[in-house]
Amino acid sequence: MPARPKSPSLFAAPPAAPLADRLRPRTLADIVGQDHLLGPEGTLTRMLARGSLASLILWGPPGVGKTTIARLLADRAGLEFVQLSAVFSGVADLKRAFDAARDAPRRTLLFVDEIHRFNRAQQDAFLPVVEAGIVTLVGATTENPSFALNGALLSRCQVLVLRRLDDAALEQLLVRAEEIAPLRLVPQARAELRAMADGDGRALLNMAEQIQALPPDTPPLDPEALESLIARRAALYDRDREEHYNLISALHKSLRGSDPDAALYWLARMLAGGEDPRYIARRLVRFAVEDIGMADPNALTQALAAWETYERLGSPEGELAIAQSVLYLGTAPKSNAGYAALGAARRAARDHGSLMPPAHILNAPTKLMQELGYGAGYAYDHDTEDTFSGQNYFPDGMARETFYTPSERGFEREVSRRLAYWAKLRAERRE
Repeated sequence: MPARPKSPSLFAAPPAAPLADRLRPRTLADIVGQDHLLGPEGTLTRMLARGSLASLILWGPPGVGKTTIARLLADRAGLEFVQLSAVFSGVADLKRAFDAARDAPRRTLLFVDEIHRFNRAQQDAFLPVVEAGIVTLVGATTENPSFALNGALLSRCQVLVLRRLDDAALEQLLVRAEEIAPLRLVPQARAELRAMADGDGRALLNMAEQIQALPPDTPPLDPEALESLIARRAALYDRDREEHYNLISALHKSLRGSDPDAALYWLARMLAGGEDPRYIARRLVRFAVEDIGMADPNALTQALAAWETYERLGSPEGELAIAQSVLYLGTAPKSNAGYAALGAARRAARDHGSLMPPAHILNAPTKLMQELGYGAGYAYDHDTEDTFSGQNYFPDGMARETFYTPSERGFEREVSRRLAYWAKLRAERRE
């Protein structure tokens, strides 16, 4: 087979193509921001050095090079490159691709963009051709493969995580863009442009192209002028998918860790992404009872008040009440004793079955119930010393159990003293 011509490093696309296409890397060494995969000790570097390219799932946010990496892997490994998009393709398209791969003179790398959009049955269609080595599958997805792809397909592919481009990688792209045309930006605006890209290299180059298209006599843009020219991209956030759960988890755990500043950051991220503030308010109520509880009973009141305030004011004014709730919950003493107590009580209820309450704490509204001993011997606590009778309230035949063990934090410290005092009285009155 004749030697393959060496690809130029950069700028292989025609001048009329969009800037992002003109700057599309032509070798794996030109990829930025993915050194953990393509650096000297990177996963893909080692895989290529062994001479064996496995089927892969490339998982990462938009604009980090998934499609480009797939193309260059095929070039590097000497494979035929075939591309499909799960958005526009069905089983018939897959079958045609598989048939062509069987007849191809060399092995085929089948790249499937947005592979998570195939349903489970369509994903199963890949199994026999991947298993038989007819194609090397490289799928690209922005969704967590654990949820978006079936287990059988995942077991035949190696999942590689691509990272959002950091500030240094984005700056490398801007330097490359300036090899084609200048970027008239003051330093602060240049930093603002990188921030506006939010880790997406393709978005950065698209915005850079708009700046390069300005008239030559345009003065350098400051941050305000830049934002007038280019609308800030919406934060990467999908309320129906993983990012939604990742950020609420980060908010919850920051509150649990008593870090109100981090909690406010995650709150701001969720609000910027378009999350429904009512959802956040509901989760704050849950946090108040799960992670604070009796350590500060007012936490639940504060969380409910914030929710009610938001319902009355709406956005954006009501969001300040939610932020106030985040600050209160983040700085409150923490205890999951109530949460743990309910879990323990549920286990006891399951283990002991449907035991009746002891007869002395049952009401006796009928003569028959009185004859059966309902209510007999009940001591009215308000009529006893210390308003504490020390009676047994557990079912007959079930030993007394302790479910609730308050912490020594906040109001629970006082609750702990009360429980200890009542336990002492209970023991004395049994003697």
